Amino acid sequence: MRSLKSDSVDLVVTSPPYALHFKKEYGNASQEEYVQWILPFAYEIKRVIKPTGSFVLNIGGAWAPGKPIRSLYHYRVLLALTDDVGFDLAQEFFWFNPAKMPAPAEWVNVRRIRVKDSTEYLFWLVKDPMANADNRRVLQPYSDDMRRLIKRGVKETTRPSGHVVKKSFASDRGGSIPPNLISCGNNESNSAYIKGMKRANKKVHPARFPSELPRFFIEFLTEPDAVVLDPFAGSNTTGFVAESLGRKWISVEVSSEYAEESMLRFEPESCGEAKESSLYPDSLF
Repeated sequence: MRSLKSDSVDLVVTSPPYALHFKKEYGNASQEEYVQWILPFAYEIKRVIKPTGSFVLNIGGAWAPGKPIRSLYHYRVLLALTDDVGFDLAQEFFWFNPAKMPAPAEWVNVRRIRVKDSTEYLFWLVKDPMANADNRRVLQPYSDDMRRLIKRGVKETTRPSGHVVKKSFASDRGGSIPPNLISCGNNESNSAYIKGMKRANKKVHPARFPSELPRFFIEFLTEPDAVVLDPFAGSNTTGFVAESLGRKWISVEVSSEYAEESMLRFEPESCGEAKESSLYPDSLF
């Protein structure tokens, strides 16, 4: 990442290893060490992002070892990114993963004194509060109720909360503005990457990024031909999604094995309308 030019990247969207209590095969810093571990990466990310660019960090929560209480390490990371590195928090998002397994077993499954932890944070950070963003690029389908309102119209009124509802509220603007909650499972099972790994009798990456997360932020925060960077690429979901959306991408992965295996995502059956010109191993580094 140090070889990249300053102010050259439109969006960094990434999910580094979390500070989980149990060590993972791809490596993860402890809760106590995590802030000092991630800060050098954060300074480089701030250097390479354009003034109009954004940094989206997916970071999962963790439990304190041996106790039914939560670690605060991800909040300390956010404070360090704003207070030390100099980012501003544009908005926090939440990823709801309905397929997440109940854990820790001792507190959730055995003693039943905690519930399943199914959300993770997505911190959207910027160098400039007016960074490039347009929620019209990520509109969602209207609900049945909203479609009925659009069809029959509404009378101007004031709700008990004090909000004034004008007739223009029922105008059709192409879709509803999305909330800061993204709901998607992380149970990819039929992609070219998964099929290719099974054919090669190899173990799939244990912490793959669901494609819906980078898709939302790439469309929300960038325009075609923008440059998207993932400094913790893993199986390179971000690069593949950026390719499919017509963006340029740079992925950094410390494991040459993960990087080489991620090329399976670009097998012809999964490329769709992706451009052939970017399907070379050099694109990974």
